[in-house]
Amino acid sequence: MVFVDVQGAGEAVSTAPKSEAMTLTVPSMKRVEEVPVYGDPVKEETALHNGTFHVKDTGFPWQEEANVYIAGHRLGYPRTDSFFVFWDLNRLKTGARVLLTDSEDTKYVYKVFDRRVVGPNEVSVKKPIEGKNIVSLQTCTLPNYSERLVVRAELVRTVKAPVEQASSAGS
Repeated sequence: MVFVDVQGAGEAVSTAPKSEAMTLTVPSMKRVEEVPVYGDPVKEETALHNGTFHVKDTGFPWQEEANVYIAGHRLGYPRTDSFFVFWDLNRLKTGARVLLTDSEDTKYVYKVFDRRVVGPNEVSVKKPIEGKNIVSLQTCTLPNYSERLVVRAELVRTVKAPVEQASSAGS
């Protein structure tokens, strides 16, 4: 009976973690390593002061079809996780990796496929793309912050955190 349970474990459908807390890492960006991604109930202003913000009513990485929409400051606030967090987002190239880690240490690996500049009121970039799970990273454009830079990446792999095994002593 144990064999059946273990065998079926690999086929389990992805479930949401107990908490919606996430961190963001972009290996090719200096300042984006395990940056907190805040969402409800944290206010947007507080979230953007202390890290990045998961935009309300957008998806999560553990969903089959989603647009995980994350906003961050270009400059941010000194001595916080927001400081220059998305300063070099414009340099992120196609194929670059974006990693989200959920509260249960599952890593979601994305690869950049699109970069665009949109007006401040353009909401279509928050919508999901049919049949895909993507993450969108948004910041303001320079020099006058009048538009938004949005970099999008598609989920290519999910790496589950290892499950702690019970001691096999006596087996």
